[in-house]
Amino acid sequence: MEKQRTLVIFGADGDLSKRLLLPGLAQLLHYDGDRGVKLIGVGMSDFSAEEWSDRLHDAVGDGLKRFEQDSRYERMDATDADALGHLLKDIDGPATYYFAVPPAVAFAACEALATLDMAPGSVLALEKPFGTDLDEAKRFNALLGTFPKGVDAFRVDHFLGKTIVLSLIGLRLANRMMESVWNAAEIEKVEIVFDETLALEGRAGYYDKAGALRDMIQSHLLQVLALIGMEPPETLDYHDLHGRMAEVLEATRVWGSNAAESGRRARYTAGDLDSRHLPDYAAEKGVDPDRQTETLAEVTLQINTDRWHGVPFVLRSGKALGQAHKQIIVHFRESERLPRGFSGKTGPRTLRMGIDTTTIALDLLVNDSDNALTLTVAELETTVGEGKLGAYGEVLAGLLDADPLLSVSGRAAEACWRIVTPVLEAWADGEVPLDTYPAGSAGPSEWTAITDEGTG
Repeated sequence: MEKQRTLVIFGADGDLSKRLLLPGLAQLLHYDGDRGVKLIGVGMSDFSAEEWSDRLHDAVGDGLKRFEQDSRYERMDATDADALGHLLKDIDGPATYYFAVPPAVAFAACEALATLDMAPGSVLALEKPFGTDLDEAKRFNALLGTFPKGVDAFRVDHFLGKTIVLSLIGLRLANRMMESVWNAAEIEKVEIVFDETLALEGRAGYYDKAGALRDMIQSHLLQVLALIGMEPPETLDYHDLHGRMAEVLEATRVWGSNAAESGRRARYTAGDLDSRHLPDYAAEKGVDPDRQTETLAEVTLQINTDRWHGVPFVLRSGKALGQAHKQIIVHFRESERLPRGFSGKTGPRTLRMGIDTTTIALDLLVNDSDNALTLTVAELETTVGEGKLGAYGEVLAGLLDADPLLSVSGRAAEACWRIVTPVLEAWADGEVPLDTYPAGSAGPSEWTAITDEGTG
């Protein structure tokens, strides 16, 4: 029997909906032919029925005519309680409400919805960032706690839908040899890097108020850190898994408790990237130069648990860089038992997992085929089976099934803001300089460059 559910997208006229949500939904419906979805797009743009149909077609392509027929668009203020009340009356049964809007709009809309009668089984899907700081995250969690039992809030982080990120759990916990070295005695450093060649791409309205630290590190990369650093959960049930993730985030602090020294920031200037010339970030349309928004951020963190005592976790993300580096790099400690007499390569080895690819690579020191007393590097590489759905397809499947596995807990959301707050405050106080780098370069000249083997 066909599964039917209504999906309401607030901000359906926005960039997130066009680039990610609608294509992700189309992918889900393509692979799950028994799933029925009635889509209601809500936005402030004055789309005609034809313009909405064109937008859907651009996002989902051909072959989903039934989906287009089960869809409509409404021009509406998502924070207007009266308008929301009329919308709810038109929906038969529980629905999934996706807030593809800025945090302030999502909060105001939820305030309005909290005054209305929502069908049990309804889901509020809240995009990152969850609030804009720790105080707002606490206020938002308190507001969500006022909804009646049966109306659930899912804090969306699409990184949890990436194949390689979820594969961290299997790689680490299904292999006894890996879990036995997953600790400070064997691991010297962990890097989580998401450097992009993409620049601002017309997103100044959001990005210039957020910056690289809020946009990527506070949300996505800290979720990856939680999966790497958590203690093994008993099950993959939401409460077990996300309880463990929240525990490790609550134990995470800036390195050495010194916010000014544990973080650094930079902004791109004019430069050439992929055969196009990019202007200085400060001159991009919609940017306020006085905000001192960073387009490249790096923070070093420590996890105050016995397992990770003394291990730096370096999280870095930036835009308009000459080469994309999107990977998790685990640096193992150098062997202390190498007999004298060997020559050639020595030093610590790494495990590298691509975040936007499905590649896992482990490099080892082995004897050279021409000289047994000379060591050389051999790389063991494999790919993880890529799921049939992309990240947003996986997230939407969970939302439509009211399965919270790929969402972020309220505890974790607050912990993430607490971790980065000292760094944000140090930057706001001018304690950390805003470095610069030409678009298309590897970053500021004084920073250690990211390579395929990690930072030095």
